[in-house]
Amino acid sequence: MGDIVPRPDPVAPGKLLGWFDVAERDLPWRRDGVTAWHILISEIMLQQTPVSRVAPIWEQWVERWPVPSAMAAAPVGEVVRAWGKLGYPRRAMRLHACSAVLAADHDDVVPSDVDVLLTLPGIGDYTARAIACFAYGQSVPVVDTNVRRVIARAVHARAEPGNPARADLVDAQLLLPDDSRAPRFSAALMELGALVCVAKNPRCERCPLTDCRWVAAGSPAHSGPARKVQKFAGTDRQVRGLLLDVLRGSDIPVSRDQLDIVWTKDTGQRDRALDSLLVDGLAEVTSDGRFALAGEG
Repeated sequence: MGDIVPRPDPVAPGKLLGWFDVAERDLPWRRDGVTAWHILISEIMLQQTPVSRVAPIWEQWVERWPVPSAMAAAPVGEVVRAWGKLGYPRRAMRLHACSAVLAADHDDVVPSDVDVLLTLPGIGDYTARAIACFAYGQSVPVVDTNVRRVIARAVHARAEPGNPARADLVDAQLLLPDDSRAPRFSAALMELGALVCVAKNPRCERCPLTDCRWVAAGSPAHSGPARKVQKFAGTDRQVRGLLLDVLRGSDIPVSRDQLDIVWTKDTGQRDRALDSLLVDGLAEVTSDGRFALAGEG
């Protein structure tokens, strides 16, 4: 029998890291002097929000609240107002709650242990691993949508990843180099999915992964169920955002009339959206029946 020829590594660390050395974006949370708290803020902000929208807000936040205790001392409504139009404003509330726990229980320091990070308000599996990896240089797999798409194509020859599963972490762990390059490799894999191996019209001619199995298979089209596209116009999310814009834009509580005029298409939907803001704790009713951001009534 002849020698068995080893199967090419579709995500060779050397190739990917060489590409990253040239292609890495100058993102503010990657610069020297950034703390684990700053990285935590960036990871929460970047959830479902483009980098271009996050960067200027992030820089304002880390200057305004450089340590958790600084944010914890601020009213939650002030934090929600500073969140601006990043979307999903409950993330701002969770960050405020997280800052309070870090200030009270962790001496103003973000923990490095994944299991401890998971006990913090608003910190899920991805965010905990991202902090451990990017803030503390730990060799843990970090899997976001971009990473899942790169792995689906390069390793499994599929155009799109399936539903998120624990297998994604296993795949990412197997790809990590077993040395000090692991954290930078994780960042490079994420960057590749964001810049080259994009969802639509991937730029395969610019890809450093010359052994990509999806390309070798002829770049077959996605054969699974069509991805659901979340609409925004006309949804409760849009109405909530319009109501919050009024509250954020005023230094004093506002009347119900000031809120009612922002959405007249469906009064029932408007009432439901306002009720949800009150239930979520993003807004509150003052003693005279007006409305304000939480903690500012």
